[in-house]
Amino acid sequence: MKRLKMTVAYDGTEFAGFQRQPGKRTVQGVLEDVLTRLTGNDVQITGAGRTDSGVHALGQVIHFDTSCPIPIDRWVRVLHHTLPCDLLVTKAEEVSTGFHSRKSACWKRYRYTLDTGKLPDLFQRRYRTHYPHRLDCARMNTAARHLLGTHDFTSLSAAKAQVKDRVRTLYHCEVREKDSRIVMIEVVGSGFLYHMVRIIAGTLVDIGVGKTAPGDLPGILSAKDRSAAGKTFPPEGLTMMEVGYTPWFIS
Repeated sequence: MKRLKMTVAYDGTEFAGFQRQPGKRTVQGVLEDVLTRLTGNDVQITGAGRTDSGVHALGQVIHFDTSCPIPIDRWVRVLHHTLPCDLLVTKAEEVSTGFHSRKSACWKRYRYTLDTGKLPDLFQRRYRTHYPHRLDCARMNTAARHLLGTHDFTSLSAAKAQVKDRVRTLYHCEVREKDSRIVMIEVVGSGFLYHMVRIIAGTLVDIGVGKTAPGDLPGILSAKDRSAAGKTFPPEGLTMMEVGYTPWFIS
């Protein structure tokens, strides 16, 4: 048996999230079914994180154990011809049995993309959230700095998140304009709570349009109350960009 690590990209539009669910099309379900057929063994994969329904990925990481004799340098090509067109393995490598895609991860990087044009881009609407309002990115970046470091992010996670410990560390949070209509929110953290990045996006947008002030963010965090923060923005604007396995230091 050997352990394989794979980097996976997917268009999340037609998936009911990453985690396998009975009767639903999920990334884990499709991957496990295809890998089981390829190897002739029951393959169970472990992902670095669970993306929600409609959320995309460019750098999701999975691992699984197999005795399949397919050479490591052929896995990407074989899976390209086997997986559906909205799911792609971009890299495959053999790792030690001590590697764990989730437990070994030091950080994850997400990007939330907003389209502030008057009308949505017809061909990019699956990957951007249309928000036709001018955003003050300087105000948003001033607020984003308050998120850096280790905090209890209860206010910025879904009220129904089924975890008791809501303390996480954010290493990087930046808002930047790609062009006159595209605004991107980049977030890097040790881990993320249910809907956390989408709520961060909604909260920073409130600040960007002047509904709240940058200086309100420390109070929002300390409230530990979901109702204190902005709304949960839609899933289509969110992409899991990268998972890192070496430390990231706060910038």
